[in-house]
Amino acid sequence: MRKHDAAGLLTVADVRDFFRVALQHALRHQHVSVLEHTEHYVVNLLAMFARTEALFEPEPGRPARLKPLALLLAEAIDTPDERLRFRLLQRLGDVALFIAGFLAGSLRRPVDVDYHIAMGGRAYGTLAQVPCRGAKRALSSVFAELEDKFQPLVDALNEIGDGASGRGDSPQDLLRLYDLWQRTGSRRARRLLTHLGVQPHPPGELAH
Repeated sequence: MRKHDAAGLLTVADVRDFFRVALQHALRHQHVSVLEHTEHYVVNLLAMFARTEALFEPEPGRPARLKPLALLLAEAIDTPDERLRFRLLQRLGDVALFIAGFLAGSLRRPVDVDYHIAMGGRAYGTLAQVPCRGAKRALSSVFAELEDKFQPLVDALNEIGDGASGRGDSPQDLLRLYDLWQRTGSRRARRLLTHLGVQPHPPGELAH
């Protein structure tokens, strides 16, 4: 249930409600449409990772850590268990989408964002090819759309994260946006650069 307080701020009884409203607004602003099942999947993903323990994996005798995407992929390739492979690839795609969308500012450089986008998109694309039966058949179309619209969804999650954190537009932010545009072709990064008075060159094009 949603309601507005005396200051006009939106309050929600369930974190899923917050993420659903925020995602719908960001997708409209980014001019991106997704299937209802896909929207539901992303909302549940965000609600799950809102709990830190769901993102970081515990290890016996060691602090919980974020398992590298390459390690998740290696484990998925090596296991003979098809169900475990499915879960590992889904975990890879989910973590990559969340990090690229919400934690991009904590990554060392924009190439890391590009890496997460590529790894997550491929993981979802592989899952889309796995035959699903019964109620799980809808997952195939969800994973296919997540692969196809991974970058626009990252842009939408970036917008949600920016709104929540109140990030500014310092020179460092400007350079990061420009590098992100060059490496990933993010439409959102291009719009923000244009708004800041910067005309970005097409990705890969070098100024002479």
